[in-house]
Amino acid sequence: MHDVDRTANLLGATALAVTDMALAGATGAAGVSASGAAALVVLSAAPGISVTELGRRVGLSQPATARMVDALERRGLVERRPGVGRLVAVAPTAAGEQAARGLLAARGRPLADVVSVLDTDERAVLAGLLAKLLRRLYGDVGDPDLLCRLCDRAACVRDATCPVGQADREARAATAGDDAAPRGAGGGAGAAP
Repeated sequence: MHDVDRTANLLGATALAVTDMALAGATGAAGVSASGAAALVVLSAAPGISVTELGRRVGLSQPATARMVDALERRGLVERRPGVGRLVAVAPTAAGEQAARGLLAARGRPLADVVSVLDTDERAVLAGLLAKLLRRLYGDVGDPDLLCRLCDRAACVRDATCPVGQADREARAATAGDDAAPRGAGGGAGAAP
């Protein structure tokens, strides 16, 4: 039986090396910071969200997000638009959309290279293990947008269900079930659909 500490250490070393490779590819392709790269990916999936929501999704404070959006706007990658009420919406420009596609491709190439040493069966096992770990990490982070801020969503759901999205749906259903419980069991008022 493998030692948990050794396995955790191997995971840590692998995670760090893979993160370094993926971020170098992503940030280099778009010529932006890691948070700027994440912002472009988030905005390409959810154009028109508020600056505040963008900050939440990429894990930045409001002032840091505003500075990042300023920098991306100066480069012609995003634009601010009037939002609902006093909110300001942010959307990628055509150049920002192109940069997001380019950085996802640049992020994906070294990751694909790393897993290419595995055969088909090993990749399937790894995918299952990674899905299990991501569901566990969702339990700690509790925010699918933050956890998947640099995710290639199309690749994630190709012939599969996103494990983070599934964990989020299950957590929401459990919360809805908890909210409904005092009103009576069996799907009464307040139960999840």
